[in-house]
Amino acid sequence: MSHTERVVENLNRALGDLLDRDPKVYLLGEDITDPYGGAFKVTHGLSTRHPDRVLGTPISEGGLVGVAGGLALTGQTAIAEIMFSDFVTLAFDQIVNFASKAVTMFGRVVPIRLVIRCPTGGRRGYGPTHSQSLQKHFLGVPNLVLFELSPFHDAGDIFAAILARGRPTILFEDKVLYTERTHRDGRVDDLFGFDLLGPQSVARARVEDVGAPDCVLVCPGGLAGRALAAARTLLLVDEIVTEVLVPAQLYPLDVEPLLPVLAAAQQVVVVEDSTAGGTWGAGIAHDVHTRLWGRLRAPVRQLHARDAVVPSTAHLEHEVLVQDEDIRHMVKDYLRRGIDRG
Repeated sequence: MSHTERVVENLNRALGDLLDRDPKVYLLGEDITDPYGGAFKVTHGLSTRHPDRVLGTPISEGGLVGVAGGLALTGQTAIAEIMFSDFVTLAFDQIVNFASKAVTMFGRVVPIRLVIRCPTGGRRGYGPTHSQSLQKHFLGVPNLVLFELSPFHDAGDIFAAILARGRPTILFEDKVLYTERTHRDGRVDDLFGFDLLGPQSVARARVEDVGAPDCVLVCPGGLAGRALAAARTLLLVDEIVTEVLVPAQLYPLDVEPLLPVLAAAQQVVVVEDSTAGGTWGAGIAHDVHTRLWGRLRAPVRQLHARDAVVPSTAHLEHEVLVQDEDIRHMVKDYLRRGIDRG
């Protein structure tokens, strides 16, 4: 594996490997066939190699996810691409009322190997209807699993974990990640290394040999870069030691293997690009606070995008979405308040 592999290349290779190995794998989506290869070029070259199983579809998210769900119900493996995750709402019925229920509503467990890929998030200037982070709208649906791509996790390993479960899964892929480099061999850069914790392989990025962290940031893969940038500045400028935890599987997430790391910190902050209210971060904060009650020095805090649509204009988009300086300021303020109380 190349150490300079970009996330989009890693994802393309993983999809190609699945198609090469298993004749029951189908890939469906709008404009995913060559020469276009998808809006973000994730599927470039795959329809040329497998023209009978990489299929372009009409512009109907409900239709293409419905077909993919039907393929999965008959024992095939179906991977459906939503061009922009904002439009996954058009397939909500097929996901929630068909695919997720089909696993257990026929009197026995039926494996449903359906993966719905969702390029998500902002910071590309695409505006209100092409920049949202809708992860929270799919939390708590029985049999529905949520993953998110990250630079720490190999896409092939993610697909293997998803398909082994036999549950319909939404894979969120932050669009900005596509052009970024993957992190391999336990290194992020000259300062941060990383390892993987627990059976769900939560990435833990940290500076070694600096003692217990002052703060632990928990974030999905799309925020990993911003969290690491904040952690670097906090260490070099503010002398605050920060670790970053990035799960590949967002829901359900077992926080038990993470508790020793979280308990050692003075503060825990969960960061996400969703707007506040019924979020993934709220669930994580609740689970951590419940399990570490009496050991935490302060309540778990959350940082979200502002309660607004995502603007197209760059400087306004910057104000709405979470930035690394927002993370830094929250951590500094949180620690200062803790010191003042102490």
